[in-house]
Amino acid sequence: MSQLLIKNGHLLDPANKLNHQADLYIKNGLIIAIDTAPENFQAEQTIDARGLTVIPGIVDLCARLREPGLEYKATIHSETISAAISGITTLCCPPDTDPVIDEPAVVELINHKTANAAHSNVLMLGALTTGLKGELLSEMQALQIAGCVGLSNAKHSIENTLVLKRAYAYAANCGLTVFIEPNDHWLSAGGCAHEGTIASRLGLKSIPVSAETVALARSLEIVAETGVKAHFGRLSSAASVDMIRRAKNDGLNITADVSAHQLHLNELDISSFNSACHVLPPLRSQRDQEALQRGIADGTLDAICSDHQPHNPDAKEAPFASTEPGISALATLLPLAMRLADENIIDIETIIRAITSAPASILGMSSGTLSIGTSADICIFNRDTNWQLDESSILSAGKNSPFIGWNFQTRTEHTIIGGTVIHSHRD
Repeated sequence: MSQLLIKNGHLLDPANKLNHQADLYIKNGLIIAIDTAPENFQAEQTIDARGLTVIPGIVDLCARLREPGLEYKATIHSETISAAISGITTLCCPPDTDPVIDEPAVVELINHKTANAAHSNVLMLGALTTGLKGELLSEMQALQIAGCVGLSNAKHSIENTLVLKRAYAYAANCGLTVFIEPNDHWLSAGGCAHEGTIASRLGLKSIPVSAETVALARSLEIVAETGVKAHFGRLSSAASVDMIRRAKNDGLNITADVSAHQLHLNELDISSFNSACHVLPPLRSQRDQEALQRGIADGTLDAICSDHQPHNPDAKEAPFASTEPGISALATLLPLAMRLADENIIDIETIIRAITSAPASILGMSSGTLSIGTSADICIFNRDTNWQLDESSILSAGKNSPFIGWNFQTRTEHTIIGGTVIHSHRD
């Protein structure tokens, strides 16, 4: 019967309208009381959180852990440690592992490795089509039974629209959410930068906004026809935000997210051929960046994710177009999100909701809040410190971040998962 007391912390949980200093009582892995100590409560461990902010554990909607298949880049062990130290208590892994998560055996393999890692929780999306090839539907119900929380074809386009419609209809029949990264392969193939003056000046093959919006429009039409619950991930453009806003106003059962780096960077950041800024979808215009920020602020975009993609050093040491896209992003998810609040771009309650209860709800989880009776997954951070990101502060196996050298004010001090203190910065 483990009992943990977090005292004097500023509790911030928009889902429960908590925004005040209070004590938090935890027993046997569950939150059992706020403010007033339960009868006969005897804390075996106490964290004095005076001057610190206490929020639900961060839920990350998209993190590639590289295992199985790409262990030379990272492993479940290394990345769940990095996540826990960053205040992230739950990670959602897309199905584009090797082998692809298209059968229960792969789900069991990842669950086994996650259990042995004993750090952040790992959830999985099953493949929408076998091998992510866009031809045959996967055994969705078997994947659901095995524990997959949704279905996705990751960054692989399903070119046959009839296959796409049947996949969405089957997912709807199973009661599963489809997670969509809208991308028209024919419009984006071979591109590495936003279609605009920067790409033209640098001589880089570009990707137009229409590569995203054409695919988004097609999926929205089929979502409307099939009634499937859909989540659109890693949106990058003002046009996409407008389309999601209209679809929500029309009553479609959809949600959407944006990567943290898209809220802070734009096409100007690749001007020096900085391969750390090579991402897909590409960094777009400043207008797009500001529209994405407004999308989070007004609730059109529900969540902020890391889109974590750790790479080995060689992957980024080549001419820009030849490097592998992606950012090692676990260490910066919370600091980048909070930077938007510190700079008065987005209010703090909206920011916290976008990294806790909103993504948890999208994944069908009961966590992501400080509700009594829920699992004690908690992040405690200091928002009044000053530190600089460098390679040594990135615990991920991948050090590929364009934010190295940036100064931040927010730092995770303690991470608690299931009532167990996994990380304490002050130890």
